[in-house]
Amino acid sequence: MSIDIDPLREADGLTVTDHIENTQFEVYTDRPVEPRPRPESDHYFPVDASVAVETGSIEIPRVAVVETRAGDGELLTHGDCYAMPDGTYHVGINPAPTKLYLTFDSGFSVSTTDRTTRIDLDTPGVVGLGFRSLHQTPAGTITTPTDPESLMDAVSLLGSALQTTSPERSFPTLRGHPPLIEPGDEFRVPERVEPVDSGVRIVVPPEYRYLFPVVSLAYYFAADVVPGDEPRIEGDGWAYPLEPGFEARTAQVLRQSFHMDCLARTEGFYPVDLHERETTDLDLDWERLYDLPLAARLGEYLDVPFEAVEPELPQWTLTTDVRPDPANVEMLPFVAGELSIVRSPETVTPVDDDGGVGVGFFGGADRNPSPATRREVPVGGVAPDGGALGDAEFVRGGASAGATSSGATRGADASTRGADATENRGAVAAQTDFVRPEPVDTVEHAWVGDGVPLDANKATLDAYHRRLEAGQVEQSRISVLVVCNDEQMREEGNVADLYGLRDMVQFDIEVRHDLTREEMREVLESDVDFLHYIGHVDDRGMQCAEEYLDLTDQDLEIGVSAFLLNACQSYQQGEALVHRGSRGGIVTLSDVANSPATTLGRIIARLMNSGFNLRTALHVAKRELITGHQYIVVGDGGTTICQSRSGSVVVLDISNRTSDSWKLTAEMFPNGPYGKGSLTKINISGETDNHYIPTKIFIKYVQKNKLKNFLELETVPIFIDDELTWSDEFIID
Repeated sequence: MSIDIDPLREADGLTVTDHIENTQFEVYTDRPVEPRPRPESDHYFPVDASVAVETGSIEIPRVAVVETRAGDGELLTHGDCYAMPDGTYHVGINPAPTKLYLTFDSGFSVSTTDRTTRIDLDTPGVVGLGFRSLHQTPAGTITTPTDPESLMDAVSLLGSALQTTSPERSFPTLRGHPPLIEPGDEFRVPERVEPVDSGVRIVVPPEYRYLFPVVSLAYYFAADVVPGDEPRIEGDGWAYPLEPGFEARTAQVLRQSFHMDCLARTEGFYPVDLHERETTDLDLDWERLYDLPLAARLGEYLDVPFEAVEPELPQWTLTTDVRPDPANVEMLPFVAGELSIVRSPETVTPVDDDGGVGVGFFGGADRNPSPATRREVPVGGVAPDGGALGDAEFVRGGASAGATSSGATRGADASTRGADATENRGAVAAQTDFVRPEPVDTVEHAWVGDGVPLDANKATLDAYHRRLEAGQVEQSRISVLVVCNDEQMREEGNVADLYGLRDMVQFDIEVRHDLTREEMREVLESDVDFLHYIGHVDDRGMQCAEEYLDLTDQDLEIGVSAFLLNACQSYQQGEALVHRGSRGGIVTLSDVANSPATTLGRIIARLMNSGFNLRTALHVAKRELITGHQYIVVGDGGTTICQSRSGSVVVLDISNRTSDSWKLTAEMFPNGPYGKGSLTKINISGETDNHYIPTKIFIKYVQKNKLKNFLELETVPIFIDDELTWSDEFIID
């Protein structure tokens, strides 16, 4: 069983452990309880585990929306403060680390505080509690020849994972994971993979560069993909051209249709007060659109010019570049499942052998135009005060990486930041081809294909397959190991204090210093959820107490799930970790100076502890440090080590508007099971609207006392005048 339900030891209630998602949370009752098994079929929605307890109340330690349905499933009401008369009810509580459903026969009332949601029964009695993991797995694997026309038949089945063709499929829990694809001599489809007749066709020339960019559309529309000369989308009696600007148009169709589905679904099973619905300038009959078949609805969506919709669209989360190569076809279901915008570049800009690896090399100046955000520069650059980095600053590479025997290095003038600099070219560059993908408009950027991408996640198939294997995880505690193999870097070793700062997640945290080569091998082979390595890396491998451990030459079975290798030129060692068993990690592409590396390490630690995934964590770190552009993610960039207390993850921007109020922007990102289309609400008194993720919530005036109460709910990153701090450190005068 993926979910365990046990009595609490020090309070009245239950501990719920989801071994798939590595989460644990508590449900409180008004008396001691002994859970006993209950038929899972007793619940209106499907559940993985069900128990019954005798109680007069159910309380969870988070603010949530309570949805009430009658015994036959009819939606009666939802909210966070209301009462219902005697009756038989199915009740859902969201968000929670698992899907949480109650069923009972009694009148009841719902109440919330700034930290809890409570349901009090008028008559204490038997309450059934059902839990469903948010984990999703493919129904099977499609085998196909990899020529474009055969592959079209496989891509046409990606939408078989959809649990509905209504606008509710914009909820992540109703999309399902697409079936996998693997090369083979014959086309074979598993029995459980059944096509969905949505009435939508996508017509593209039988070439990879046209097929790959439409995989997310094929999945989300459950569309048949067929060969043709003129790229277009077709429905019954309508056609929408995908030229000129093929890739840009496919991205527009995805963003526009998803947004309009989120607006239309408020006419269905979940009639919530959605901010985007209330503020849209689109004058459409949403009730009629909701009732239309998918193809007819999509046709009417696309009758609306994109220019009319674009101003209200959120920034999309992910763009994935998939090189038009048959070797990359197995990645397509994963890319589609993330609803990524997809590009398929036939050519890519290589980085010449004489190209530097300074800040300009990574496009940092282009991505962070505000000088206030560029507080640190790498070795070979200039210090924050404009002077050269002095002898006290050293890099995290070994002697062969260009450092002096004492670890000190001389600073250089600002011209070394450019792409023509050569001093920072290291061992990684000598052995690996760098490529410079075209810039993206999305928060995150992934790369599938040969080469090491600058400023993008190097995504790999083996890492994405391990995402599916996460269901084999058995421990309910999250293990973090901090390894510091250099005396001069002990300051970052204090990062251990930043992990485990959670009241809802159990962490096992260990710090070790100066490991030998054999001890480092044992660490890498151990079952650790997150490894934070602090030390030196060069072309000989990872420095240990007495010698180096080169993962590219070692036959290791890696047990570490995710990692940060905070050392110079750690890309190849991180890539080896992923190939040998890890899901993903953050690595460097060049020499990194110790001081900014320490700062970045502490930022990443707090973000991972707060539930951020690898890609979004690095995105936030880059806002604070221009040296963040020397780091990339390898493997599965969606990897997390725990869930955010709120489900989605949030970054706040705060500015002092007046003497007694503040201006607040909350940017919320999809994360783990709380994917695109999840509902979220900012828990500030007076703010009642729901928003769909991804979103930016703007509040012009927040009273100081309300802001203070809000920041006490959860530890989150805050940018104040472009400088990063944390809600537990920010003092409101």
